[in-house]
Amino acid sequence: MIKFMLMVNRQGQTRLSRYYTPVELSRRAVLEADVVRCCLSRKKDQCSFVEYKDFKLVYRQYAALYIVVGVTDSENELSVYELVHNFVEVLDKYFSRIMFNLDRVHIILDEMIQNGHIVETNRSRVLAPLTALDKMADS
Repeated sequence: MIKFMLMVNRQGQTRLSRYYTPVELSRRAVLEADVVRCCLSRKKDQCSFVEYKDFKLVYRQYAALYIVVGVTDSENELSVYELVHNFVEVLDKYFSRIMFNLDRVHIILDEMIQNGHIVETNRSRVLAPLTALDKMADS
């Protein structure tokens, strides 16, 4: 099960966070700082899967952006690693034609992951609700 997903820049600033298990707001900042520090301190030739406290971290770097996913021990790390890549491809496909919008990123993420479980990976199905919203907004 996916516990959380973070998008952070190289300076460690969180650009997007989505939690699928309850975490108190006061603990989120500490958790995010520790997780980011753990991932950013690793070298490029090191594995992208990290054991961290009672869960695993799966992260991937795209230019100046890191996407970090916290998962339970029973989750397949490679499937989450591929999910991250698929998520970035969906973002690239959608935002190549319009400006970046954080609300739309949340919609895309919600179409792919619900309650900590991967529910959809097909790009056209993930983008279908946004395409419908865009058509309604244009008319």
